[in-house]
Amino acid sequence: MHYIILCLILFSMGAFGVLYRRNILIIFMSIELMLNSVNLLMVYFSALHNDQSGQVFVFFIMAVAAAEITIGLAILVMIFRHIGSIKIDSLKNLKW
Repeated sequence: MHYIILCLILFSMGAFGVLYRRNILIIFMSIELMLNSVNLLMVYFSALHNDQSGQVFVFFIMAVAAAEITIGLAILVMIFRHIGSIKIDSLKNLKW
């Protein structure tokens, strides 16, 4: 039961960071916090039910999250080089 509460708190902190922060790095960290809280919950339920498939699925989620953050940071570097800021409000100046 304690793991569920911990995961709920971590996921809520991540959701708060995504919704209310304006720095792209903080938003990326908040998304990773949300993914890791779901991973922790999956590992807990996998161990609770003596099923290893949840833990294997967590491994694949972590691999996809690592690829996602790599691409996201590369995009962030390009935005910083172009604009000079990593604030969300400064992205309004980009034209399509």
